[in-house]
Amino acid sequence: MNANAKLTLRTATTDEAEVIHDLLARSGLPTGDLSTARPEFVVAAHGGQIIGIGALEHFGSAALVRSVAVEAQSRGSGVGRLIVEELERRARTARIDELILLTLTARDFFERLGYSAKERSDVPPAVRESAEFRALCPATAVCMAKTLSLD
Repeated sequence: MNANAKLTLRTATTDEAEVIHDLLARSGLPTGDLSTARPEFVVAAHGGQIIGIGALEHFGSAALVRSVAVEAQSRGSGVGRLIVEELERRARTARIDELILLTLTARDFFERLGYSAKERSDVPPAVRESAEFRALCPATAVCMAKTLSLD
């Protein structure tokens, strides 16, 4: 990252759907239900370029953390952590007290951020009925969760 350009976190615009889709595809993350699930995307932009994304899909007092991806050249720079922290902040504002995710490759990353393994059967039914749980992520994906304080 160019040190002269500032990193900004903001809500994605509809014009950025193709850029988001491309980053998800290059990162091996699901894209099949984006038009129906309509997750709320946050983008990390640096120098006007999107270098990271993440999303929340709301289910009452729980939400799925979806699609956290960072461009290869920016991985390891803290962008992913900043995106997850912003998603958690937005979840608290929306009165969501539990974040849930499925991952094949990022268990260690999420554990460092306070997430822990959770049995799929212990996930709220509405979340289990999402396309992410039913079809998009394989059964080998680790289910993780984090309880948020709503002070």
